[in-house]
Amino acid sequence: MTPHPETTGKEQRLLRHARRESVMIMAVWTAALLWSCLGSYFTAYDRPVDPRALILGMPGWVFWFVALPWAICLAFTAWFCFGFMADDDLGQDPEEGQPHE
Repeated sequence: MTPHPETTGKEQRLLRHARRESVMIMAVWTAALLWSCLGSYFTAYDRPVDPRALILGMPGWVFWFVALPWAICLAFTAWFCFGFMADDDLGQDPEEGQPHE
């Protein structure tokens, strides 16, 4: 059984949107991971403790490499979900009484 041409184009559009969104999510996730892990490694270890380096009651490295990336990722997630992500029509649900093909 060959798919209907209209359905094929719709599926391609859905796949293109899903691929674009997944690439963006993975890129942001990778950047946040590298920023947090590498920044924390190079600024937190083998350094003397300086009590003046507190930001909002946290050590400076915790603020810059843990709290700030979390806040940025939270803002990114809100923007991504409500502003960027495509709201595509997925079609009609099959009726409950009909057998699936």
